[in-house]
Amino acid sequence: MSILTHHFPEPQPQLPSPDPPQPRPTSPQELTAAVLESDVTLEVRLSSMERPLTVLQVSLYHPTSGPATFANVPPQLEHDTSPLLVGRGPDAHLRLQLPRLSRQHLSLEPYLEKGGARLAFSLKALSRKGRVRVNGLTLSFLEQVSLSTVNRVTFSGVQMVVHIEGGTSLEAFVCCFQLSPSPLIDRLQPEETDEWEIIPQEQPPSGSGQRAPGHLGFLDSPSQPSPGGAPEIPLQREPPDSALC
Repeated sequence: MSILTHHFPEPQPQLPSPDPPQPRPTSPQELTAAVLESDVTLEVRLSSMERPLTVLQVSLYHPTSGPATFANVPPQLEHDTSPLLVGRGPDAHLRLQLPRLSRQHLSLEPYLEKGGARLAFSLKALSRKGRVRVNGLTLSFLEQVSLSTVNRVTFSGVQMVVHIEGGTSLEAFVCCFQLSPSPLIDRLQPEETDEWEIIPQEQPPSGSGQRAPGHLGFLDSPSQPSPGGAPEIPLQREPPDSALC
């Protein structure tokens, strides 16, 4: 009879594990350089992603408007560099519910001036019947005028004050709307009450060289001498679409 024997391995002696490498202490100079590098990287990243938008602070007032008139006015509206339409139509970006307001009554149009680095703005009249007045000038259909820093606009009984705060972005702008409980324009001219045009305005005799007060003429029409022989300053033409970024 055979006898089975089992051989067990002899225990191996335990070797001490090596100590983990200790990190080298960071010097104050290296720590400062690392912080500055991270700040610069963050600043470059933010500057490339975020550029301040031009802000249009727009205040609105209507003497007899009910709650529905400004019901569709948002507190803030970000818009690209296409014209921003104002009217009562469904395609208007700023919709006001007024019976004598055209579907497309006027537009705020951003453009880039030659040699400029910031957006500039003009206002164009789009209504064939309703008056639009900008800083005391009456605009006819498809006429436009460049806006300054602070502008007062009246149309269909609405008083609108537009304050432009320039930014560096050329891709968009933002409108911030406020509703005013009191009039924004102290003294209105009679035509600034903006009744609906029913009777055409009286035209000056042909060849007289005179124009009705406040009439600007179409942007593409040739300039004519004003009374007294003083040269008339033509309005700035609408910039081409290629000028917009």
